[in-house]
Amino acid sequence: MGSTTSARNGTWRNWGGTVSARPAREVAPASVEELADAVRRAAEDGLPVKAAGTGHSFTSIAATDGVLIRPHLLTGIRDIDRAAGTVTVEAGTPLKRLNVALAREGLSLTNMGDIMEQTVSGATSTGTHGTGRDSASLAAQIRGLELVTADGAVLTCSEQENPEVFAAARIGLGALGIVTAITFAVEPLFLLSAREEPMTFDRVCADFDQLHAENEHFEFYWFPHTGNTNVKRNNRSAGPERPVPRLKGWFEDEFLSNGVFQVANWVGRAVPATVPPLAQISSRALSARSYTDIPYKVFTSPRRVRFVEMEYAVPREVLVETLRELKAMVDRSPLRVSFPVEVRTAPADDITLSTASGRDSAYIAVHMFKGTPYQGYFTAAERIFTAHGGRPHWGKIHTRDAEYLSRVYPRFAEFTAVRDRLDPERRFGNDYLRRVLGA
Repeated sequence: MGSTTSARNGTWRNWGGTVSARPAREVAPASVEELADAVRRAAEDGLPVKAAGTGHSFTSIAATDGVLIRPHLLTGIRDIDRAAGTVTVEAGTPLKRLNVALAREGLSLTNMGDIMEQTVSGATSTGTHGTGRDSASLAAQIRGLELVTADGAVLTCSEQENPEVFAAARIGLGALGIVTAITFAVEPLFLLSAREEPMTFDRVCADFDQLHAENEHFEFYWFPHTGNTNVKRNNRSAGPERPVPRLKGWFEDEFLSNGVFQVANWVGRAVPATVPPLAQISSRALSARSYTDIPYKVFTSPRRVRFVEMEYAVPREVLVETLRELKAMVDRSPLRVSFPVEVRTAPADDITLSTASGRDSAYIAVHMFKGTPYQGYFTAAERIFTAHGGRPHWGKIHTRDAEYLSRVYPRFAEFTAVRDRLDPERRFGNDYLRRVLGA
């Protein structure tokens, strides 16, 4: 994934092209004090305030017609505490810069998502996650937060300080304040061995519980219109380091997975009848490979083909049933889906509005190539996901509202009570938050 938002003629657009907004003004504060002042001035002018990082959310969670905060000057590491095993980083820092900086210090996050273009605050506030048997989302690795609240005050929270705010603000949706710094748990840099290989859809479904139990990080991609998947197992390794050779990595990750895949999607968008045969070819294009490298080089990969996405978390025990229903729906429909379906897992956590809050979860992400009609596919998929108590990713397309979400999140009222206290006038509100959280 490349860069992100644009502001041509005063219009802000997200990476996926699904959202645009015309803020009254944009502010790029260079300090926490400047940000707090911008919030106070917005209140004086009666304007709402939203922060927008790199725009990788497909929902309008960051859109505003008020004051748009651009955090790109609030970057860098504030502090590394090796004794405590933490790093405190400014909220506008891109994950890719954090990962590189940590590696230079001989440190790493325990787990991460599959891209690293987002800012740390944007990624955590929307619930970005990778896959893990025991290690959870980015937000679950947070040990402390600093945020500017609706009155311009600077509030800090952790398990010991303002714990009720901490429980909610780690995935705060931008509804509780503007995050200015995050303290993450880190650990000494380690190696991961990755094993990627083709596997049939039926075998993955039959062996899913075993594959999940035997691997620290397991995920797979199913190619619609086929019975094929590509699976990836990541496990810690004592070494030696054996990265993907540079030429081989370019050929597989750039030429095939991005370049050729881009062309295939162009063809499929122009001539939908070609999608099923192209899917058969795509599902067999990558051969098995194994490599060992530092974490961010294993967890993340370049995503240059633009798309739109919906992702739901379902209870892990119903993953196979849900996925089989999704495949049956695609197989019997006239839909032509050129993007693979991504499946990952996460253990239960204690964050109020985490998609894994209180339950072991499995994630099913459906995608469509940018510019291709997606509504029919996403509507049918969402019907299946919600029938299993699915929780939508906060930054990805969905149609759920507060009435539904209050049923699938047992701690929903706890979050809204914190919001009522910190932002009673809804200074940080917008249409999206009104829909998902209520008035």
